[in-house]
Amino acid sequence: MRPRCSDMFMKLCILLVFFIVLPGCNEERPERKKELLVYCGITMIKPMTEIAAFIEQEYDCRILITKGGSGNLLKSIKANKVGDLYLPGSGSYIQSALEQGLITDTVHVGFNKAAMMVKKGNPKGVSDSLDSLVDNRYFVVIGNPESGSIGRETKKILDKKGIFSDVVNNVQTMTTDSKDLSRCLKNDEADLVVNWYATSMWPENKDYVTVLPISSEYAGKKKLIIGLLRFSRYPEIAEAFMKYAASDKGRAVFDKYGLYDVK
Repeated sequence: MRPRCSDMFMKLCILLVFFIVLPGCNEERPERKKELLVYCGITMIKPMTEIAAFIEQEYDCRILITKGGSGNLLKSIKANKVGDLYLPGSGSYIQSALEQGLITDTVHVGFNKAAMMVKKGNPKGVSDSLDSLVDNRYFVVIGNPESGSIGRETKKILDKKGIFSDVVNNVQTMTTDSKDLSRCLKNDEADLVVNWYATSMWPENKDYVTVLPISSEYAGKKKLIIGLLRFSRYPEIAEAFMKYAASDKGRAVFDKYGLYDVK
């Protein structure tokens, strides 16, 4: 019995598809870009994003930045043991990471400094004295010492002044990080906060907050240090990132966001 024309046509179609598709299976897939993971405290996210864009272009790579409270980031690093760089808001976290063998190299890139902040123009006439934080006429919000660098630094400042417990009894709440402290002030959820000075320089904040500097007797400049994680998959690119961040050009980027020549 002779095959029907329709059967022959179907077989020809299948053969054509086979010969068209098969060569595509042998084509090499484009190589994936090298991907680096950077852990960054929220206050430093803007300069780090800008520097990351430069490194991505120079080294044809992709840089992912995960942001959060410095303490929470360190917990993630310890638990997951992945990533390339770590920039917390305080050098004490770098010291802790070094002691735990999580970091193999470091560079200094800028400075942080804590300050009190109120709504723009200081409508309630809050004094720049730390004692304002225990005044129950004001809605006070501070950072949690367990979750982020600003909370840890605030506790150090208030312990030195001898009023930490009194302030805790007066605060409305404790937040996780600097971004949330700015949000509380802008959304009328606080009259007075303690935050990193740099946040007052952010475009989204500068029209809403006024800085009340804290005396250098209690609040000094804190070094910002980037650490190279020991399990970095691409240490040569990570080191290039560190070198650029610590250069004059890199420090100019940090200074633009209030993280170098701190008042």
